[in-house]
Amino acid sequence: MTQPLSVQLYTVRDALSADLPGTLQRIASIGYTNVEAFGFVDRAEELRDALAAAGLQVPSGHARLLDAAEQDLERIFHASVTVGLGTLIDPHIDEARWTTREDVEAIARELSALAPRAADHGLVLGYHNHAFEFSNRIDGVSAYEVFADALSDDVVLELDTYWAKVGGDDPVAVLQRLGDKVQFLHVKDGDGSHDDKRQVAVGNGVMPIRDIVAAAPDALHVVELDDHEGDVFQAVADSYTFLEGARA
Repeated sequence: MTQPLSVQLYTVRDALSADLPGTLQRIASIGYTNVEAFGFVDRAEELRDALAAAGLQVPSGHARLLDAAEQDLERIFHASVTVGLGTLIDPHIDEARWTTREDVEAIARELSALAPRAADHGLVLGYHNHAFEFSNRIDGVSAYEVFADALSDDVVLELDTYWAKVGGDDPVAVLQRLGDKVQFLHVKDGDGSHDDKRQVAVGNGVMPIRDIVAAAPDALHVVELDDHEGDVFQAVADSYTFLEGARA
């Protein structure tokens, strides 16, 4: 059974900052029942209440973990529980750390070491990639896959399929290699460049979207646009319509 679609709230960040409850209601009116949170630690209760009013679930959320001070980690864990997350995903680890096998395996160890602490709060940990984890190669393999191989089994992956392609890899092949280690997909589309503003509604760009979602049918599919030249709500709605058809 394919999971209901989600959308990363960073996509509508400007509207959210202006009107949190209204923006979430608008997302729900498109048909989404899941969202992915970001920047929630300082407004966890407000977000929780607005999500409940809109009838939205929040299976996943982003917060930087390896950069956080010890006291901030506990705040992040508690805020995640307050909002209602199931999986807490680190969205970015400094690119400079992804160049050698030793550094990449150290990242994996550090994130893996946090997983039991997260589990004490009922949370699963994950990691979300950009392009550099793929463009950086170690012994002919992407730094991302070196990282994935070194992760403990209790840390999951959220594969940003667009950035995997921009980084020079085939996201479908990556999904086939990593299997159910990938529990979440960022599904986005565009011209395949580093320019965020060239991102478009899912189905309107160069990405092989049908093949991507077919390669990970059990993952949670999360729509995201890092930026967009047009009406972002229209792009979010068009993405929903396309994916509902592509996954049928």
